Amino acid sequence: MKEDIANRDDIYLLVKDFYVKLMNDDVMYHFFEEFTNPELLEKHLQILVDFWDNILFYSGNYQKNAMKPHLDLQKKKPFKPQHFRLWLLHFNNTVDEHFNGEIAHAAKSRALSIATVMQIKIADLEKQ
Repeated sequence: MKEDIANRDDIYLLVKDFYVKLMNDDVMYHFFEEFTNPELLEKHLQILVDFWDNILFYSGNYQKNAMKPHLDLQKKKPFKPQHFRLWLLHFNNTVDEHFNGEIAHAAKSRALSIATVMQIKIADLEKQ
């Protein structure tokens, strides 16, 4: 039986496997090309661990604006609805492969919220 997400090590496993999926997806890869450098990838994964640790366990480890880098990227490599669907699919599949429980469910719920808010912010930018 799968355990629930319990700590930073679990979050690291989640984000690392999630990024493997994203970087091996032909449709998503172009957003993640810069992370073929292992040092840049590891640095980014640690930021993601801080982000999700804060989201799931209220650690206070992440103090940045998570939307800004994505909205900046939108200007160079526009996100389309298909990208959000694939992002959520890969995220949810990665959670389900490794974990089961209340925190795992919360992670998937928060991912959906994040994707929804990001799409709204992108739509607002395009109206300007």
